[in-house]
Amino acid sequence: MQQILLVVIAVLGIAAAQVIGPRIRVAPPLLLVVVGVVVGVMPFVPAIDLDPEWILIGVLPPLLYSAAVSMPTMDFRRDFGAISTLSVVLVLVSAVLLGFFFVWVIPGLGLATGIALGAIVSPTDAVATSIAKRLGVPHRVTAVLEGESMLNDATSLVLLRSAIAAIAASISFGQVALEFVFAVVVAVLIGTVVGWLNLAVRARVSDATVNTAISFTVPYLAYIPAEELGASGLVAAVTAGLITGAGAVRFLTPQHRLSDTQNWRTVELIVEGGVFLLMGLELWGLVVDVHNDHDGVDTAVWIGFAALGLAVVIRSVYVVPLVLWLDRAAQRGTEMRPMLADINATMVERQRDGPDRPIRRTREARSAIRREWRRLRRRIEPRRWSDSEELPPTSPETARMVSSRLTRQIADIDYYRSAPLGPKEATIVVWGGLRGVVTLAAAQTLPDDVESRSLLVLIAFVVAAASLLCQGGTLAWLIRALKVTEDADSRVAEHHRLRAELAATSRKVISESETVARYPVLRKRFATIAKTADTEEGIIDANLKVRAAYEKIRRDLVAAQREVLLQMRDEGTFHSALLERELRQLDAEEISLDLRAED
Repeated sequence: MQQILLVVIAVLGIAAAQVIGPRIRVAPPLLLVVVGVVVGVMPFVPAIDLDPEWILIGVLPPLLYSAAVSMPTMDFRRDFGAISTLSVVLVLVSAVLLGFFFVWVIPGLGLATGIALGAIVSPTDAVATSIAKRLGVPHRVTAVLEGESMLNDATSLVLLRSAIAAIAASISFGQVALEFVFAVVVAVLIGTVVGWLNLAVRARVSDATVNTAISFTVPYLAYIPAEELGASGLVAAVTAGLITGAGAVRFLTPQHRLSDTQNWRTVELIVEGGVFLLMGLELWGLVVDVHNDHDGVDTAVWIGFAALGLAVVIRSVYVVPLVLWLDRAAQRGTEMRPMLADINATMVERQRDGPDRPIRRTREARSAIRREWRRLRRRIEPRRWSDSEELPPTSPETARMVSSRLTRQIADIDYYRSAPLGPKEATIVVWGGLRGVVTLAAAQTLPDDVESRSLLVLIAFVVAAASLLCQGGTLAWLIRALKVTEDADSRVAEHHRLRAELAATSRKVISESETVARYPVLRKRFATIAKTADTEEGIIDANLKVRAAYEKIRRDLVAAQREVLLQMRDEGTFHSALLERELRQLDAEEISLDLRAED
């Protein structure tokens, strides 16, 4: 009974921190750590000693899966280059350099153990993303930070596992590299299979509650087989989450997606908050152990602060050339845009010669588009391009596929031009690399027989706490000082363009609908659909057949608009946040129609 009461109090404390923290301008994770420390030093509170396996298996898979599901696919694709280098290369470089630092400052520490500790303190946390979003930082910056914090967790833990294996047995660098590649590749394959099976199975389950219950098992269905095969279960969980998030709109109903979102947010809130609270509760016991074994905690404190400072310096040195490379790539895209637009216009012309049917990505179609794309890439190099050259002949079907790909590339170029990563944005990316929940959870997984384990865990805790306090406490001030915000006017204009596209889709569906032609009252009702809000006032006195016809047309409109929005998401012609907002509105409307049908 006492343990149940403690769990209830902990959940209420986590909820209270989320409410109180923003009001007193303190990050809720930091507030939970402070509360945990205060409670932990009370004499009647027993020492907390949690099995590391509970952290590794019970906490990290659902956390990373939840983050992956909510990651916008379009943003992840566009900035995959920056996200992958930050989450893989930077983590590896940071872990190795920090490992040498720890070996230098901690007498008797082996290199493998030093790299293990470096892997623990290298990954960043998503806390900075919530701060940045609240202050209106450009969406591209938050997308990079969010994507990095999602993927670098898996990278650091794969490296940590390899380093722990190296502690127990002498293995070469080549063996570690081979194990790392194997762990990632096999995990991606398993995560992809689990993600698609998840969508296929859940698409056939009508009950939203049952559907969500199944979703709770997905991260573990990906994690367990990957770990059994010696791969990374966390990479598999992330991959399954990305696949699920990308296909949820097409395979799952609005009720299922709404239920998933709310329940996974709750899980994420409780699990993350529980880790930070646990950190505070364990901190006093760690301090006592380190004080007894190492004659005080001063060593752990100054090493932790120095390690955080070194990690920020390494991140700065890495991010600056990365931003320059991204800027150069954006400039090259700007130079190519007129040529791409010209080629796209030609492809659109050639589409008119064939039947108007959707693109079917068969094996022959994929081969054709690859051949055409290789030929076009050779022709659109700026130094080789000539306005007098003619494009090679293409069929209408192939022209349609090439045009779709060109439209996406042109949209990407426009996105990079409208949201550049300059010095100010780079500063936020550097300072926004907070350490948090993964550092705390990973520190708990160090084996008990590792030499000076209490000191190493305390150093990791100091790094996480100092990062939350120093970086998290000043990030909002830094963002305001740099005056880096979204262009509100351009976003409003883009929203108007998107609404106009959806209104055009509505008019097309209405003009082609036999049901509207059958009921004149509906034709009049839908004449102003693009201008007025949607209510039933116009047909309140109509008979049941007219009402059923009205609801059928509304469902047709929702389906058509959703298909257009998904095509826009694939091509990247509009901002992901706007598309997600419109998709949520369509979901709400469809749920409303379902509720009326139950009356």
